[in-house]
Amino acid sequence: MNLILFGPPGAGKGTQAKFLVEKLNSFQVSTGDMLREEIKKDTEIGKKIINNMNDGKFVQDEIVNKLLEKIIFDSNKKNKLIFDGYPRTINQAKNLEILLNKSNQKIDYIFFLNVKKDTIIKRIERRKILEKRSDDDSNTILKRYDIYMHETKPVLDFYASKKGFYEVDGSLNIEQITNKIDDILKL
Repeated sequence: MNLILFGPPGAGKGTQAKFLVEKLNSFQVSTGDMLREEIKKDTEIGKKIINNMNDGKFVQDEIVNKLLEKIIFDSNKKNKLIFDGYPRTINQAKNLEILLNKSNQKIDYIFFLNVKKDTIIKRIERRKILEKRSDDDSNTILKRYDIYMHETKPVLDFYASKKGFYEVDGSLNIEQITNKIDDILKL
């Protein structure tokens, strides 16, 4: 089973993905983690990524798609993928479908964790202190939230008409969100 978790920065995608990884014996595909790993390695790609993140922009599709291709074609991970925050653009959504089709896979469930901006701000401030993430600056997050809601709207529309799409109130507490997702997946 392959899943997508959508939501603005701070919506709880990563938290829910970690729970699902354990329950489903799956693999979390976090573009944020992949990008931070490139930054940590201080590669040329990592330098481009940090510039985009610091400006509150999304990283170019070509970079993200190349990193994802390796994961999707890994036979150990086939039909065990939980996409955390990807795709964010229509191009990424179409690329994901192409890659999944080539590898004889599909998306079974899509969850949109819908959260209002004020809730995101509180969560990000808390996460910044607890996780010490460099990309959790309030101004950057507000910019990323606005870009996310604007750029991801077409992607949500793209998936909303598909079987397996569910919107979950992301302002609920972690346990309530987990329970809603578990109920839908019949876990």
